[in-house]
Amino acid sequence: MKKRIVLSGYFGFRNFGDEAILSVLVNKLQQNRNRLTIITSDPEYTKSLYSHIRVIKTFDFHNILAAVYKSDILISGGGSLLQDVTSLKSLIYYLMIIFIGIFLRKKVIIFAQGIGPIKSQFGQFLTKSILKKCSYVSVRDKKSHELLKEWGIKSELLCDPIFSVNISPKEKTKTVAVQLRDCKGMNMDFLDRLADAVCRNFRDYNIDIYSFQDSIDLEICKTFENKIKILNPEIKTKLYNDLTNMQIIENLNNAQYLISMRFHAIIIGLLSGIKTLGINYDIKVEKLAKEFGLPLIDIKNDFGNAFEHIKSQNLKEINEKVTNKNFDWSGFDKIIKGND
Repeated sequence: MKKRIVLSGYFGFRNFGDEAILSVLVNKLQQNRNRLTIITSDPEYTKSLYSHIRVIKTFDFHNILAAVYKSDILISGGGSLLQDVTSLKSLIYYLMIIFIGIFLRKKVIIFAQGIGPIKSQFGQFLTKSILKKCSYVSVRDKKSHELLKEWGIKSELLCDPIFSVNISPKEKTKTVAVQLRDCKGMNMDFLDRLADAVCRNFRDYNIDIYSFQDSIDLEICKTFENKIKILNPEIKTKLYNDLTNMQIIENLNNAQYLISMRFHAIIIGLLSGIKTLGINYDIKVEKLAKEFGLPLIDIKNDFGNAFEHIKSQNLKEINEKVTNKNFDWSGFDKIIKGND
C-alpha cells in the first residue's frame, strides 16, 4: 500500500553526502510508489533532481505542518543532524520537525543518524525526550548506539546508507584525487605541507581536486591547487566543482589514490576500490579510517609514514571488509509497510 512520507534532513545545501543519502532514500521509497515530500533549503535545486516529488522550503512551517498532518510517516536523516557543534539552533530545528511528527501521531523514523556531540544539557534533554517517542531509531555508529542505550532509548546499529550504493570499480588511471573542505583548524601551513607531500610522492600523477560543497570547500580547493602549481608547474591539476552526485562518483572511480577529508568521500573511495588516505578533521572520519585500516593524517601534526602506508595498502583486505558492509533495511521496511 502506498504511503505519504515526509523526508527531513540536511537537504538542498548541495553537500554530496547528504544529497547521496537523500538519493538512496528516494530510490528505496519509490520502489513501492510512495508519495514523497522533501523538506529542503533550496526547493529549486531539489526539484531539479526530483521533478516528480513535492518540495517544501526549510522554514515554511505552515506547509511543513500541513504536509506532516497529511502524511503517514516522517523520516529524519541520515547524517549528523542531532548535534549542537554546528549550532544549538540547528539541533532544535531538526528536533522540532521530529516533534511535529510525534505530536500529530505519525510514525517517525530516525534514519541511520550519528547522534551528537550534544554539549548543552538543554539539547540533551530535548533529544532524549523526543527520541524516546519515535517509532524506529537507527544509528550509523557504535558511539551513537551506546549513547542512546545510556539514555534508555532502543536503537538499531547500521552502517552508513551510502554503503548501499552500487559502484562497479573501473580500471584506474594515473590520478590522485584530493578532496578538501574548510573547517576549524584549517590553515595555510597544513595546505603547504600537504601540497609538498603530494608533489613529492605523486610527481608523475594527475591531481584531481574535488569541491563537494562549494560554499565550504571551493576556496580551500583553489588555494591547494595554486600551491601545487607553484611547487611543480609540470604536474597536471584539475579542479572539480558543482558536480552532480553521479558525476562525482564516476570521476572519482577513475582515480588510483584518494586523499580525503569528507566522510562520504572516503566511503565512495572504499566502494570504488581506491587506495585511500583520510584527513582527520572529525571523529567520524577517524573512526571510519580505523575500521578499515586506512592511513590518517592530522591537520596539526606531522604526516609520519602515512603516504608510504597509502601506497602499500592491501586493497583485497579492505574490499573484503567493504563487501561485508550490507545496509539492513528490515527494521525500516517494517515501519514503512505498517507491520509494526
